[in-house]
Amino acid sequence: MAWHDGTVTAPLTPPHQPGPHDPWQAPPSGSHLAPSSGAPDDPDTATELRQAAVVALLVALSGIALGLLWLWLAPRVPLVSDDTAVFLKNSEGEEAIGADGTFVLLAIGFGALSAAAVFWRLRRGGVLVVVGLALGALLASLLAWRVGVWLGPSSDVVGRAREAGQGVTFDAPLELHAVWVAVLAWPFAAMGIHLLLTAAFGPRDVEPDWAGAGYSGYYDGPVQGPLAGPGPGAPSSGPPSAGGGGAA
Repeated sequence: MAWHDGTVTAPLTPPHQPGPHDPWQAPPSGSHLAPSSGAPDDPDTATELRQAAVVALLVALSGIALGLLWLWLAPRVPLVSDDTAVFLKNSEGEEAIGADGTFVLLAIGFGALSAAAVFWRLRRGGVLVVVGLALGALLASLLAWRVGVWLGPSSDVVGRAREAGQGVTFDAPLELHAVWVAVLAWPFAAMGIHLLLTAAFGPRDVEPDWAGAGYSGYYDGPVQGPLAGPGPGAPSSGPPSAGGGGAA
């Protein structure tokens, strides 16, 4: 600090030493910034497209398991025939709607499992991964429906009635009455569970702390004024003595 004509000039902050409130200084220890584009945790568009395609394919293939479980667990609808027509053996039974309910419950369970698996494996997956999950779930539901119908009892009711004979009970074909409600159960469940998992356990972007910066960190220039005193450790420079000569 120097004294010139009653004006005190404060030393500038060295360029290699940022101020205590410098907003551009390095983040504090322990903080984690969001990964840059192209990093392993933040894939580019091409990588995300491949991930979405793999997710859609694997989820769609898992529809085979849903179809087999539906075929195994769905209640059977008993039919009986006479010489003229085929009738429901139990006209007041609930077996006819039991197949739809079984399919929907299984689809919701598969939706939760697929969403949890995708979130665990691709936690930083973007919109394309979620679209792949929804598309794969829709294809899986359609595949499960067709697998259950294909492997279930034949849809040729008249032929099976003739084979069974008059008054003999046989099973009706496995089918869905509310097709689109059952088919859309898996996609909606998967997207809902994935959204909840992302909101609860998804990665967070660290934001810079601007609270303590204020305005003092933006100006480290000279401070002028007759009231500004010398800094700590600076030599005292008082007025010249009455009988002394001028300052060197």
